[in-house]
Amino acid sequence: MSADAEPAPVSAKPPVTLREVAAAAGVSVATASKALNGQGRMTAETRERIRETARLLGFRPNSLAQSLLRKRSFTVGLLTNDTYGRFSLPLMAGVSDALVDKGVSVFLCNVEDDPRLGQLHVEAMLDKRVDGIVATGKRIDRHLPVDLSNLRIPVVYAFTQPDPGAVGLVSDDAGGARLAVEQFLRLGRRRIAHVTGPESFAVVHTRAEAWRDVLKENGLPTAEPLLGAWSEAWGHDAVEKLFGKAGREGWPDAVFCGNDQIARGVIDALRERGIRVPEDVGVIGFDNWEIVAEATRPPLTSVDMNLASLGREAGLALLSLVEGQPAAPGIRKLPCRLVVRQSG
Repeated sequence: MSADAEPAPVSAKPPVTLREVAAAAGVSVATASKALNGQGRMTAETRERIRETARLLGFRPNSLAQSLLRKRSFTVGLLTNDTYGRFSLPLMAGVSDALVDKGVSVFLCNVEDDPRLGQLHVEAMLDKRVDGIVATGKRIDRHLPVDLSNLRIPVVYAFTQPDPGAVGLVSDDAGGARLAVEQFLRLGRRRIAHVTGPESFAVVHTRAEAWRDVLKENGLPTAEPLLGAWSEAWGHDAVEKLFGKAGREGWPDAVFCGNDQIARGVIDALRERGIRVPEDVGVIGFDNWEIVAEATRPPLTSVDMNLASLGREAGLALLSLVEGQPAAPGIRKLPCRLVVRQSG
């Protein structure tokens, strides 16, 4: 070819057909189709040989044809109002992990707190013939701003308030709080304060009750939790309330915080006062938000809500419903775990 010659245009190869797979495997098209769809009667050796031939040739089944055959789209929607993805993204990762090996894709729609936007997204999902929906949010005591109760497809709720008679999954907040307080007790702490979020959140009361119960069970004095915003600034201000009084004998030797941002504010304020963490005061957070917990100095011990595992269970529950298997309605609580670092 001369230097001035035009390069040959690049063209995509046509996809491998089922007929080509059948010819290469030495079987009929019908037999190849049954082998690849897990149907028909044939020896395991024949079925595996056809599948291996298809793999080597790079054959990909027609997803539209499969959907029509099985009356499924092999897609599910994940609906959330968690704009920043703090809770929905790890949960979605769990849902995807549960469904990817089943050939099911997940797509995310953020409804924010807009009922109209929520309805538009639901209608779009129904138009796409999704097999089901996982609904999730940014708190467990609020409904999403859209009605999912009368859809003709399965809906599973994870980390949001479910409709009556639906399947819901949440983290065990009380169990998580117990993990934190019991960790302090193992370390010899006995004056354990609790700094947490706004009174309007159900988890605030659930975790505070568990904190108080563990103290009572161990014969230790209890007090009222300090309630404020879910922020570092509130954690910083709470230290003044706990440690501003004279005399170290009245100070807490541990602070259990309602989230990691509060805990980081507590640790920063203690450092400013010359109070060492964890030597003088232990601090444990909640959420295990790694970008916060690992950047805290010292790195923050925190309760992990296992959101990826929660998402995985939600995905499996939805898949069971899609396949026609019954599921008991109600809320299932999944255990949290304590991630021990250096603060407590």
